[in-house]
Amino acid sequence: MPSNFTLFNLQITFQIHKMSKEITSREADYSQWYNDIVLKADLAEHSAVRGCMVIKPNGYAIWEKMQAILDKMFKDTGHQNAYFPLFIPKSFFSKEASHVEGFATECAVVTHYRLKNDGNGNIVVDETAKLEEELIVRPTSETIIWNTYKGWIQSYRDLPILINQWANVVRWEMRTRLFLRTAEFLWQEGHTAHATAEEAIEETERMLHIYADFAENWLAVPVIRGRKSPNERFAGALDTYCIEALMQDGKALQAGTSHFLGQNFAKAFDVKFTGKDGKLDHVWATSWGVSTRLMGALIMAHSDDSGLIIPPKLAPIQVVIVPIYKGDEDLARISSYVNELTMRLKGLGVSVKYDDRDTQRPGFKFADYELKGVPIRIAIGGRDLENKTVEVARRDTKLKQTIPQEGLDIYIVKLLEDIQQSMFNKALAYRDEHITEANSYEEFQELLDTKAGFISAHWDGTPETEQKIKEETKATIRCIPLDNKLEDGVCIYSGKPSIQRVLFARAY
Repeated sequence: MPSNFTLFNLQITFQIHKMSKEITSREADYSQWYNDIVLKADLAEHSAVRGCMVIKPNGYAIWEKMQAILDKMFKDTGHQNAYFPLFIPKSFFSKEASHVEGFATECAVVTHYRLKNDGNGNIVVDETAKLEEELIVRPTSETIIWNTYKGWIQSYRDLPILINQWANVVRWEMRTRLFLRTAEFLWQEGHTAHATAEEAIEETERMLHIYADFAENWLAVPVIRGRKSPNERFAGALDTYCIEALMQDGKALQAGTSHFLGQNFAKAFDVKFTGKDGKLDHVWATSWGVSTRLMGALIMAHSDDSGLIIPPKLAPIQVVIVPIYKGDEDLARISSYVNELTMRLKGLGVSVKYDDRDTQRPGFKFADYELKGVPIRIAIGGRDLENKTVEVARRDTKLKQTIPQEGLDIYIVKLLEDIQQSMFNKALAYRDEHITEANSYEEFQELLDTKAGFISAHWDGTPETEQKIKEETKATIRCIPLDNKLEDGVCIYSGKPSIQRVLFARAY
């Protein structure tokens, strides 16, 4: 006859298996797997507004941690936060031709400022309340910010201006996916002004490396730092730098961009300064940003068929403790130990949740925290108290171990560090295994369909060739790596001379 402990473990295994079955496997349908995790891990849900999402507390708590870390990184490099209007006069977009062309098809436009009752109980737009000039709901803030900077900048003494904004933006997407591509999303956008091109380029590169640092050391996602091709540049930029990550399905994800805008926006809005030499010149500009798309990167780079896996540095709850007890007296003894352990862990900077709810069985709790990606789970029962041990389970590998209570707090801190590094190493190994050279167009197409990932191939440097490859294969040049080595070759598509390989991939 099986022991009570054996029956308990069987119950837990059944509960976890039952809940994991609610998630489509990656192999069966990667897109559905992603959606299942977002919804079932309570990260976000679709809203009543088409293409928009509700970010639920579990998801927003992760975003808040991302915000806090990035905000400190920005402020440590001299940036300040400000806020600019959500609405932008339509005429502002006409001042920088390539910028308006890049966003024209994605703009939401406000035309009226009042509603009225039509007399039949219906609320309709008041046609007499038409705006003199339409307002664009912010798709990005370059135009409104550079119109503002005109009043801030007169002399070299006013430079540099290093401003960041945390905001929402609207880009009217027709095909949406939670976190990855929605009509409205959250982000930060930096906008800086400089006296020289060299200073602006230095700022552009600095912010790229900050994004890469965040992605690798907090998100545990390895990235390739590079420049965008002309076809993929930000609308209105002279140069766009990016960090590119690889998801588990072999598709790339642009995780952050930093743009050298030259003097384009300063000229469009007549932003000039008097230099030390007394001469007037236009200001040099940058902009840079990351968004809630990073939530999508976290999910797709790390999670498995049982649910979400969160890097410890971004986990709102790093350790959950679940008591296994038979009655109130048993629970009281366990709680006494757990309260003391919790205080020690919190003193070491670890976020801990003690789940002693009597409304859910331990098996449900185990499965739920596995689904939601909590890095470490500790289970403790009456027998554990007697043996002065606990059971520790790590989410990333699902490894369970019986650990002595003595020194447990230090052990947990080290285990969190190990999980963070292990998640990065696993993602790095996958990424490196999926960077493949192609030396012909046929080989290129075969790799896209069979192995996916980044394909390193020669390109003749022309936008026309890049566009044709995109139209025929849906693959784009993700970046030209910053550390790219120059080598003579021939373009895989046109056969023309090439001086370097670039990284292609299909992407989100």
